Amino acid sequence: MGPACHLPPGAEENLGLLLGLARARIVSTLESELAANGLAINHTQYVALKRLAQCSPLSPSELAEALGHDAGAMTRVLDGLAEKGYVRREPNPDDRRGVRVVPTEAGAALWSRMRGCGERTMTRALAGLDEDEREALRAMLKRIIEALATPDTPN
Repeated sequence: MGPACHLPPGAEENLGLLLGLARARIVSTLESELAANGLAINHTQYVALKRLAQCSPLSPSELAEALGHDAGAMTRVLDGLAEKGYVRREPNPDDRRGVRVVPTEAGAALWSRMRGCGERTMTRALAGLDEDEREALRAMLKRIIEALATPDTPN
């Protein structure tokens, strides 16, 4: 039995399905890793807190754009993180109508604990690839993202 035994029928030939399955398994593995480490946070909250830990302060719309979420979904994610005491909204000094989101001290401490979960998940996900294959995968994924980043213009 090879690796294909864990794929649904027809998945080997369907690139879109393979990409979706890879993402879903990474998310599931990460959430299991987080839970096993006593961290009550889901994948979406994880990536939001990760981005804020690396790039804060950000407006909710900047965070939504960076993570590929709509504003409504991001508001719910941020509300959940704020209720848990991991982020706070503060006035934006450059726009009195806007807010910026920053991790709290508890959020920064949580990120320090979560970081290893993400690293272990990606190490496991990429274990079957050598460094050249990992770099090739990064390059291909970047090209796919770039190709879809701009709207298709009619001929």
